[in-house]
Amino acid sequence: MSDAKHSNPIEIEIAEPSSLNEQAAAALVIAGALVAVADRRVSPVERDEVIRFIRARGLAPHLDDERLFAMFDALAERLEEPDFANVVIETLRPVSDMPLSSHLMELSQRVAAADEDVHPHEVQAIKLLRLLTLALPRAKSIPSGQGQTERQLATEE
Repeated sequence: MSDAKHSNPIEIEIAEPSSLNEQAAAALVIAGALVAVADRRVSPVERDEVIRFIRARGLAPHLDDERLFAMFDALAERLEEPDFANVVIETLRPVSDMPLSSHLMELSQRVAAADEDVHPHEVQAIKLLRLLTLALPRAKSIPSGQGQTERQLATEE
């Protein structure tokens, strides 16, 4: 993938976050972005609400506002593509064991109301998010000894 769209370091980092904190921030942002793009017009007030929500609850203190805005813009753009459901699932899956679902749902509802016009597609996006948070397969943790054994086997082959 050599085109400029896939070589953007922000998108690469979002697609494969390097830490659990980054993954949790991406999950929160994807919830807001999903609702924001549902009515086909992302309002700046919706994007601002995502950042305000994250800041007010201290959910991503390690990321500055500029980084969160860039993450929102990149994910919102990806959500306009035909494989948007995969983007949402892959962003939420790594943090499925974290207690984020109440934050995800509250954030999605606040974004829907941010522009003072709750569109029916935004309501559908919230319902989809609720279903995903309930049904998403839980992230599997690998015990430290097992991961080391697997790495040793891989290097021996």
